[in-house]
Amino acid sequence: MKLTLFAVALFCVRPVVSLEAQTPRSANPERPTVATHAYTVASGFAELEQGARAFGVNGLGEATSWDFNLKIGVRPGLQLGLFGAGYVRTGAGSGVGDVGLSLKVSQDISPKTAIAIVPAMTVPSGDAGRGLGAGQMLGSLVGVVSADLPQGFHFDANAGPVGIGAGKPQWFTSIGLAHGGAGGVGVATELFDFTGGGAGPRQRGFLAALMVTVADWVVVDAGVVRGLVDGTPDQVFLGMTTNLGRIFK
Repeated sequence: MKLTLFAVALFCVRPVVSLEAQTPRSANPERPTVATHAYTVASGFAELEQGARAFGVNGLGEATSWDFNLKIGVRPGLQLGLFGAGYVRTGAGSGVGDVGLSLKVSQDISPKTAIAIVPAMTVPSGDAGRGLGAGQMLGSLVGVVSADLPQGFHFDANAGPVGIGAGKPQWFTSIGLAHGGAGGVGVATELFDFTGGGAGPRQRGFLAALMVTVADWVVVDAGVVRGLVDGTPDQVFLGMTTNLGRIFK
């Protein structure tokens, strides 16, 4: 697996509480799934996502990483993200992976539905020779639709090109369904697909995760990914999203 496929697409999931129940200090995770939701951090606020995962095509011991995503609400409907792999270990070595920037532009189209477009790019800060990065700058441009459904369910759909800059781009699609659950514990599922391209081979997988709201501003996630086609790594992961509060007015 090329690590940057997931870095460019981001790690994202809908929070386990409805949008109407949230405040500017509420954590709104964009992890652990491969897709993103269409919402942004409140203007002037910052939110930090981080998590560890073990993954591999032939076994979970093949690689581990610590991933992060620092999101800043620039203004209503506009979010800046600094994301990447702060640490990666493969069979060939370990170190910093590729990092990147994203910009999310969001618009509500009804009280329960929002759309967004998310351009992003990564820089080759990881050593490609040791399997820590792509070895070149890559971009993506993903469109998003998010909707709150009846009975506490939430839906996210993503589609767009990723791996731009490595020859033939890969087309990324995902469908996610989450439920708020009870007692602060929710469930998220996702089916995702990457076509083959210059940045990597075809990948398809299914993700399932538990989301635990520890406090309004802290959400912990844990789950697994099962590869559905050859070359898609299996994963186990554990992470946390923390709303850091207001950093500017």
